[in-house]
Amino acid sequence: MVCFTGSFAINVTLALIKASTEQILIFRVMKYLLIVALIFIFSQNQKLSGQPTTTDSLIKNYAKEHHFNGTILVQKNGAKFYNHSFGIADRQFDVPVTNETIYKIASVTKTFTAVLILQLYEQQKINLNQTIKTYLPNYKGEAGTKVSIHELLNHTSGMKNIDTIKSIESALKYGLGPYQKPLTTDQLLNDFCSDSLVNIPGKKFDYNNGEYIILGKIIEAIYGRSYDEIVNEKILKPLGMRNSGMLYQQDIIKKLANSYFLRTDTKQLICDLPVYIENWYAAGAMYSCTDDLMKFSNSLYGLKLINKASLELMINPGLDDYGYSVWISDTKGENTKYKRVERFGSIMGANAVWMHFLNNDLTIIILSNTNLTDLGDYGFSIAKMLIN
Repeated sequence: MVCFTGSFAINVTLALIKASTEQILIFRVMKYLLIVALIFIFSQNQKLSGQPTTTDSLIKNYAKEHHFNGTILVQKNGAKFYNHSFGIADRQFDVPVTNETIYKIASVTKTFTAVLILQLYEQQKINLNQTIKTYLPNYKGEAGTKVSIHELLNHTSGMKNIDTIKSIESALKYGLGPYQKPLTTDQLLNDFCSDSLVNIPGKKFDYNNGEYIILGKIIEAIYGRSYDEIVNEKILKPLGMRNSGMLYQQDIIKKLANSYFLRTDTKQLICDLPVYIENWYAAGAMYSCTDDLMKFSNSLYGLKLINKASLELMINPGLDDYGYSVWISDTKGENTKYKRVERFGSIMGANAVWMHFLNNDLTIIILSNTNLTDLGDYGFSIAKMLIN
């Protein structure tokens, strides 16, 4: 057994106390430095407050700053990533927008028409290089023997444009032409879509609703039924799109948002002008919701509606980077990671954008019942955050 003298034991004890005191001091210094560091980080975050750090905050901040009113649905990697609604569906009764709200989708209708044409093409019931009179022998316009189905699909027919009103101010002063009185589709075809050519077919892009009205009549002629019946049978019912269809002025559609547009002269948000929405016909008369449009998007790009060769025809950019009913953007250069197919829709307050990114598994659908927000910019802002 080892024995220590009293003085040795005292020295050892003092040494241990000294060591322990030094450790405590080191610990306190480290604790102090950590607190200082945390305070610095917190202060920096406070300075950056208001700058979105997540997709959710970006979307909500943008909605607030740009007065967005509508529904957003984002699908990433095959799964629902974000779904949220903002604003009012009916301002008279203060009914809020929900994720189930239904909207007028305006020219998004054109892609349904293009799909129906391409289905007929796959069935060899239509030749894209044949002219209008091949399928509408009684068509009386100059374009009848000069304009092909292909040129109708990509807006290069050279036909006189049926939409002569190009601004809200003009609409308020002169009305909206063929859309403000009841017309049959035959009347639309004969009275507004059978005019003279103003350009050589295939040489100039000119966005013209009349071309898709003609395509709708061709679809009807081949099937022998109404466009409404055909789009239901060939697309809506097979995909379970129960909240989508053709809209008619007299219809009462449950959960359909009223639409409102901003008068640039008075800076007031007012109800859309009275129109017969069905007169947009195969060019823009459909209604839908974000969930239904995502079903359509997934089925289109999943090759359940048309085959790969037909899809490639649809998304092959021509003049103005336009294919069949859609624009194809960022196809070249350093931004090809954002290569996308875009479809916009706009009739007064009814506005829509549908973006599908070809080099990323990402789809963005935004539907709105006002014209207060640039939906294209909104959608692309979301995409840039999600695509690295």
